[in-house]
Amino acid sequence: MNRLLLFDIDGTLVAGGPAKEAFHEALLAVFGTAGPIESWDFSGKTDPQIARELLVEAGLDAERITAGLDGLFEHYLKGMEARLPAVPTRALPGVVSLMAELDRRSRAGTVGLGLVTGNHVRGAALKLGSAGLDTPFFPASGESVGAFGSDHEERNELPAIALQRAKRSWRIDFEADNVVIIGDTPRDVACGQAHGMRTIGVATGGFSATELERSGADIVVEDFSETERMLRFLLD
Repeated sequence: MNRLLLFDIDGTLVAGGPAKEAFHEALLAVFGTAGPIESWDFSGKTDPQIARELLVEAGLDAERITAGLDGLFEHYLKGMEARLPAVPTRALPGVVSLMAELDRRSRAGTVGLGLVTGNHVRGAALKLGSAGLDTPFFPASGESVGAFGSDHEERNELPAIALQRAKRSWRIDFEADNVVIIGDTPRDVACGQAHGMRTIGVATGGFSATELERSGADIVVEDFSETERMLRFLLD
C-alpha cells in the first residue's frame, strides 16, 4: 500500500439529508438559541466549530458553550437518525463508480481509503449509511481510518490524526506526498496544504471549479464522473 486517500463527506461524497434541521433543533433545545444559523457559512468547518461560532454570535460565553457541547451532539445525532429515513442523503454523481474502483484497489492492498471530515464521527456514519456508502467503501465508518470533527475542533488538525490512525491500522507511515485530500471547499484544500499533502477539489458543493482552482487544489473536477482523470491523479 503506497497511497492514502482521505475524503470529505458533505458536498463531496453525499448531499441532502436532515443534518441542518437536526442541528438547528438541537441548538434550540440545549442552548435556547441557534444564533444566526440561517445565514451562517458551514462550508468546510467542523461541527463543534460551527456550533461555537453560532453561539458566540448569540452572546454565549465560552464556558457555557463548552459545557453544553456533549449534550448538543447527543441531541443532534438522535434527531438526525430519526429524520434520515424520511430525508435520506444521496451519493453525488460518479461517487459510487469511482469508489467501487478504489475499493477494488484497496482490497488488492495498493491504496488505503479513509475520511477527513468536520462531521462528528457518529454523524459521518449516519450520513454515509443513508447514502449506501458505509459498506463496503467505509465499513463501520466510526472506527475507520480517518479523522472527524469530534476529534478536534480545528480542521487543519485532522489530517495528522488520520495519519496516526492509518499507521495504527496498517503499520504504514505514509509520507505526506503520498496522501491525497479530496473535498469540495477551499478549507478542505487548505487542510491538505497545511501538511504538504496533495489535494483534489470537486465542484459538487457550494464552490465553483474556478474558486477551487484559486484555492490551490492540485486538480479540480466538476464531479466524480471524471473517473479516469481522478484515477490517474489518485494512483500515479
